[in-house]
Amino acid sequence: MAEIKFEITERLGELSESPRGWKKEINMVSWNNYPAKYDIREWDPDHEKMGKGVTFSKDEIRTLRDILNQLNLEG
Repeated sequence: MAEIKFEITERLGELSESPRGWKKEINMVSWNNYPAKYDIREWDPDHEKMGKGVTFSKDEIRTLRDILNQLNLEG
């Protein structure tokens, strides 16, 4: 299996933390030297290991924002 290269270019925020210390975060991440994209996934405390996640382009994150803004999260 090919090695996956990644670089967190900007930490945008922490969403939650699991009892084992892993944090679900939204970051800008460059995968295999491509331009950084918005990325949501769990990371170990040292940011060396990661869980499965999802990556968004700028257009996709705007669409996600618009969808979330329309949700009724009360109650």
